[in-house]
Amino acid sequence: MTVTVVIPARHGAVRLPGKPLLRDTGKYLVQHVWEQVRRARGVDRILVATDDERILSAVQSFGGEAVMTSPSCPSGTDRVAEVASKVPSDVYLNVQGDEPEIDPGHVERLVEAMGGARMGTLACPFDSLDEVGSTARVKVVVDRNGDALYFSRSPIPCFRDGARPEDARTYLLHLGIYGYRRDLLAEYASWKPTPLEQAEKLEQLRALEHGVRIRVGIVDRPSTGIDTVEDYRRFVERWRSR
Repeated sequence: MTVTVVIPARHGAVRLPGKPLLRDTGKYLVQHVWEQVRRARGVDRILVATDDERILSAVQSFGGEAVMTSPSCPSGTDRVAEVASKVPSDVYLNVQGDEPEIDPGHVERLVEAMGGARMGTLACPFDSLDEVGSTARVKVVVDRNGDALYFSRSPIPCFRDGARPEDARTYLLHLGIYGYRRDLLAEYASWKPTPLEQAEKLEQLRALEHGVRIRVGIVDRPSTGIDTVEDYRRFVERWRSR
């Protein structure tokens, strides 16, 4: 099974423009992601998919491989699908370009999950009940085989009698890393957004609504993404302290 990791990297992020090129650590933000993925076993190739020549040049400057994709791609998955149409591989992993501290073990866990699946992702138990109610934290419930039943911004499962669980680990936090078989990506790119996807603003629901089973690998903790200037400042402080 050949595995290609695709790291989508856009220059025009609304909350933090030029995010992949931030380099207060002396390394580009996207370079940190690339270096973490490079440590994972079972990965044959790493590609940064971008719509900006500046990011392309930055990746090439540190020895990475980058490909240009259409600026009209509506999502990271569509950008990965465009790469898959040009670059042969059995499996493609979509690793977000704003997670400079992603655990290489998480990448390996997803590779493992893709051994018998058309699509896969990761989740971990919540460590705080206070975060379960946040619509920014996506929840997932799985069946006995480890496949996703549903993803939601609302707390799931819902306890009808109103008794709130005492253990936050009752809930699973979805992590935004995905794996796809090549044939599925070609199908996915041809599907229009679906009602549940539009309601929850979660693109993985498009696959569920088309009957695709999504294997969910469980890991012990999340990684920290960079969405704001403050997020990046804290990352730089952690990096310098190490």
